[in-house]
Amino acid sequence: MPRLTRFLALLAVLAIVQPVAVAQAAEQVVISDGHVDLGPRFADGQWTVQLRDDTGDEPKWRALSDVVLHVAEAAKTAVPDDPAYDFLGDRGSPIWVLPQVEQDGVVWPGWNTQDPEVTAAIDREVTWRLHGVRGPGRFVLFLSGNFGAPTTIFTSTATTPQETGIEVGTHVHGNWVFGAPGTYLLDLEMAASTKDRGEVADRRVLRVHVGDDTDPRSAFDVAVAEPEQQAEPAPEPADSRWWVWVGLGGALLVVAAVVVVVVRRRRGER
Repeated sequence: MPRLTRFLALLAVLAIVQPVAVAQAAEQVVISDGHVDLGPRFADGQWTVQLRDDTGDEPKWRALSDVVLHVAEAAKTAVPDDPAYDFLGDRGSPIWVLPQVEQDGVVWPGWNTQDPEVTAAIDREVTWRLHGVRGPGRFVLFLSGNFGAPTTIFTSTATTPQETGIEVGTHVHGNWVFGAPGTYLLDLEMAASTKDRGEVADRRVLRVHVGDDTDPRSAFDVAVAEPEQQAEPAPEPADSRWWVWVGLGGALLVVAAVVVVVVRRRRGER
C-alpha cells in the first residue's frame, strides 16, 4: 500500500492567506486534478456553502450544483492490511482515495473557513454536518495524524447527521475514501453563530464521481432529493378516537349507577 501509506503521517492544517476578492464562476465543470476547498462564504450578503477552485489561472468560487469532483483511476488503491484501517472496509479490498497530501493527477479537496467576510463575522467556529450519503459504496472522510490511530470525521456506515467543528480562519485537508466506482451525493451543511449573536446555516449537495468507466459529467444528471418532509397524519373519524370511547364508557357507568339507585329505592318502598 505505498500510495496510501505515503500520507498516513500528516495532518495538513494549512494557514494559506486568500485574496480579498475571488471571482464567482457560473459554468458547470468537472474537476479531476488540482486544489479545491469546500467552505462557507457570504455571496451577495447571503451565507452559502461553495467550492473554491484553485485549479485555474485565478481562484474562483463555484456553486456546488455546478461542480463534479472526479476521482480518477489514479486514486485507486486497497485497504491496508492493518486493523487500524478496518473502518475503510475489508483488508485488501479496492478503494479510491483523494489523499490528505497532494498527489499528481488526483483532485485535492480540503475545507476552509478563511473567506475574509467569514473571519470578520463568525464567532469562533463553523459547524460542519453530514446529513447523508447516496452512492454505490462506502464513504469515509478521515484524518491521518503524526502519531496514533486515524481520526474519522464522517462515515456513511454510521447514523447521520454527523458533525465536526472547524475553527474560523483555518484550512484543512483529509482523506476522502470511496468504496466503489459511480456517483456519490454528499448532503452537507455548514452553520455558525455570528459575533452579533445571529445564526447562519446553508445545506448543499456535493457531487463526486468515482472511476473512469463512465462519463463523470453524468453525475450532473443525478437528481438531488429534497429533504424528506414528514406527512401530517390524517385526522381520524370522530367516533374512532380514544376519548370518544372513554366518554361513552363514562356515560354508561353513570346510567348504570342511576338504575341501581332507582331499583334500591323501589325495593325500600315495598
